[in-house]
Amino acid sequence: MATCGVDRNIITHSTCTCLSLVCKLRHLMPFCSWIHYLYSADMDSTTSQRLIPLGHSKIIHLVRHAQANHNVAGKKDHDALLSPEFFDASLSSLGLEQVSNLSNHVYASGLLKKIDLVITSPLLRAMQTAVGVFGRERSSGLKCPPIIAVELCRERTGVHPCDKRKTIREYSSLFPQIDFSLIESDDDNLWKADVRETEEEVAARGLKFMNWLKTRHETEIAVVTHHRFLQYTLSAIRNDFHPSLRSEICKEFSNCELRSMIMVDKRMVNSPTTDSNGERA
Repeated sequence: MATCGVDRNIITHSTCTCLSLVCKLRHLMPFCSWIHYLYSADMDSTTSQRLIPLGHSKIIHLVRHAQANHNVAGKKDHDALLSPEFFDASLSSLGLEQVSNLSNHVYASGLLKKIDLVITSPLLRAMQTAVGVFGRERSSGLKCPPIIAVELCRERTGVHPCDKRKTIREYSSLFPQIDFSLIESDDDNLWKADVRETEEEVAARGLKFMNWLKTRHETEIAVVTHHRFLQYTLSAIRNDFHPSLRSEICKEFSNCELRSMIMVDKRMVNSPTTDSNGERA
């Protein structure tokens, strides 16, 4: 049974300045030159620990959608993913329970009031998760963060009907809480019945998404997305993680699992020190 593995992964503002993650991403691609943990992994260096003002970083909460009906069927028979029955698959009864549990957690922990923005894949199961976890009204009157749908972080496209979305017109009536203005086409023009997106294409799309993410002005962002998207995006840069963290960072996400990361512009962290005359110190 899938569970909401969140407690050990939550990172809040109060813990950012003392978190001793020993991992650094080097310059594999533009994405890697931008993401950096608060502390570097150069264990043989006398300056391995780095500090940077929080205003020059982002906290990103990665969430895999809760269990959906195609997850249940696909675990029993992978060919079930080819069935039109699971077109734009919705959450299962267990998935709805997972959403409720994670929603209660982010509220009780105080995380919800810290999040500036929620970004969701425009597939039904992801949006159900995003709205259920971060967009649920509460008696406390706590205002929910805005939620926007972005195509770049959707699941691997093509062949499997579960990975094809409905029209934006249909979604707009189902999810009035979500801003769909960044979706260019009403119909799903990315999904092809006979062509499955390659792993490399998904990874490239994931890196493009992260590069776009750094242009956002918000500093604490939740991203609700999918198994393969997370797997291929993180695996594409696994060799640039410190060996002690590769397996943890690239570990498969459970349904409705939340993992938090600190993202810093590495170019700022690694720039040489200069004096008032512009000379390197």
